[in-house]
Amino acid sequence: MTTRIDRRMAKLKTEGRPALVTYFMSGDPDYDTALSIMKALPKAGADIIEMGMPFSDPMADGPAIQAAGLRALKGGQTLVKTLKTAADFRATDNDTPIVLMGYYNPIYIYGVDRFLKDAIASGIDGLIVVDLPPEMDEELCIPALKAGINFIRLATPTTDDKRLPKVLQNTSGFVYYVSMTGITGSALADTGKVAEAVKRIKGHTDLPVCVGFGVKTAEQARIIGASADGVVVGTAIVNAVANVLGPKGEKTADPAEAVATLVSGLAQGVRSARLAAAE
Repeated sequence: MTTRIDRRMAKLKTEGRPALVTYFMSGDPDYDTALSIMKALPKAGADIIEMGMPFSDPMADGPAIQAAGLRALKGGQTLVKTLKTAADFRATDNDTPIVLMGYYNPIYIYGVDRFLKDAIASGIDGLIVVDLPPEMDEELCIPALKAGINFIRLATPTTDDKRLPKVLQNTSGFVYYVSMTGITGSALADTGKVAEAVKRIKGHTDLPVCVGFGVKTAEQARIIGASADGVVVGTAIVNAVANVLGPKGEKTADPAEAVATLVSGLAQGVRSARLAAAE
């Protein structure tokens, strides 16, 4: 199978630059605003969109993404509405890859077969389900691959060479290297160690390796992009939304505009990554 993710990563490889992968929370702070944020991402320079599925017990997420998920749930966001967001986005953009990121519980309750059918119909290209280890591949990973959806796995600094082949066994699309242990939104990892880790992972797979956790500025994106095939930014984008919301959730400025401004700068950093490395 060849997905939009595969085609986009291949295209960027020929261009000689890393991907900018941008995360936002579906339904945050409300359906229409989140959709406008999603539509603004490619125009600002995002190459791949990760869309968060809000969940009431997001154990691996830091305070910012937890808060975004709670805002979305309070606003009435559901998995049905998250898939509808993707479908509404696809009405005007059939090229930008969409990856759903979240936890297994909402998918399990929805029903795996129904979920995969509706995800395909909505234009979803990949899944990142952070609480499903490789030992549970029969639950969702294998059915997703059979349905034509990439299943993207996380690797961390504690994923050693003995464990890595198991993690990569059914991974497709790209490998998401979480550059530090802990929750999302932590400080930026040591960039030298990131480069070593990317090289180590590439010793086990031909898949692109995208690096995330802690990237907030164009300069950080440039540095990470010098060795990675993609740079993932999440917490900074979620914070850009939160920063234009008042104490009662009222909008003090346009969240989509705030996100676009941030992402535009990050895109410039990513696009200059290999140029700087070549100098």
